[in-house]
Amino acid sequence: MPAPSARARVRLEWGPVGAAALLRELDPAGALAVVVDVLSFTTTLTVAADRGVVVHPHPWHEDAHERARALGATLAVGRRAAGPGEVSLSPRTVRDAVGLERLVLPSPNGASIAHALAATGATVLAASLRNRAAVAAHLRARLAADERAVVVLVAAGERWPDGSLRPAVEDLWGAGGVAAGLEEATLDEESRAARASYAVVAPRIGDALLACTSGRELVDGGFDGDVLVAAELDASRVVPVLGADGAFRPAH
Repeated sequence: MPAPSARARVRLEWGPVGAAALLRELDPAGALAVVVDVLSFTTTLTVAADRGVVVHPHPWHEDAHERARALGATLAVGRRAAGPGEVSLSPRTVRDAVGLERLVLPSPNGASIAHALAATGATVLAASLRNRAAVAAHLRARLAADERAVVVLVAAGERWPDGSLRPAVEDLWGAGGVAAGLEEATLDEESRAARASYAVVAPRIGDALLACTSGRELVDGGFDGDVLVAAELDASRVVPVLGADGAFRPAH
């Protein structure tokens, strides 16, 4: 097994603080920040992208009504606040929505992280288990084409009530799924550990997602269908990239 470089081209960090700290070490012109929030922001985003919906991530703690009005967009409400026919962070509501073209999508982790990373100058992408192979293929091409390029896999995690990071194993699996499609010699030790974790659960990913802490919380709340959507391994070929206008659209 080749030894990882001290300056590995694929690196992994947790949450907004970890991602920002790592990006400060890098040339933003070559940084590719990949946000992974499997339950549920990046899964919901890939479902929307498959439908051609333009998605604007929005920080959870900021009111998004004015932004949605200005953009002429649908505002996703909280999962538990959604009424019949309303769009929420639940990927099933996005899949079932009629006439959806533009979406403002707040979330406490993935959306907030993506919105914050946009200010760093890095290229921001979104990955879930649904599009992990497509994202890996895109990153392989970028790494081959630009020797300055460095990938930062950002496992979003969850939050404890005091606001501190609660690592979420499903985001480790998602980041590892992307790492599994990249050259081993480019990975740092954290990315290799994520890849190994993904390899263990990939054959039974649906059961693993339902059994992990975040998955059980959704099941207990009646959202087991959302977990099953997140388990649609490699179902999407779309690679969402955050543009200068603050919207995710498919990479070309």
